[in-house]
Amino acid sequence: MSIKANIENLLVQLKYPVNDATKNQLENIANQTNDFFTIANNLFNLRDDLAPVNGLVALSNSVDRIKIKSISNNPLEVEKFEEIVNKWANKYKINLEKVQGKNTYYIIGKNS
Repeated sequence: MSIKANIENLLVQLKYPVNDATKNQLENIANQTNDFFTIANNLFNLRDDLAPVNGLVALSNSVDRIKIKSISNNPLEVEKFEEIVNKWANKYKINLEKVQGKNTYYIIGKNS
C-alpha cells in the first residue's frame, strides 16, 4: 500500500475530508513524526477510549502534529483523560509534548 493510500485511510478513520489540503497536512505531520505509521496503527483505540471522557484525536491547526485533546470541563473526565493518555503513551512508547495550560498533547513520535 502506498503512503498516499495510508494517508487517505487515516484521514477517513479520523473523520476528516480527503482533499489536497488535509492530505498535505497529514503528510507533513507524518514526515515530522518519528515512526508515524506505527503510531497511527494505535491511534484508533486511543480515540475510542477517549470518547466517553470527551477526549479526541485530531490534526492540530497550529502545528504539524497529531493532537490529543480533552474538551471536557469536568475534573473527573479530565483526570480520566490524563490517565488514558499516559497509559497509552507508556504502553506504545510514545513521546508526547504537553501544551502548557491546556489539556492537550502533541504526538512527537516513538521513543527510541
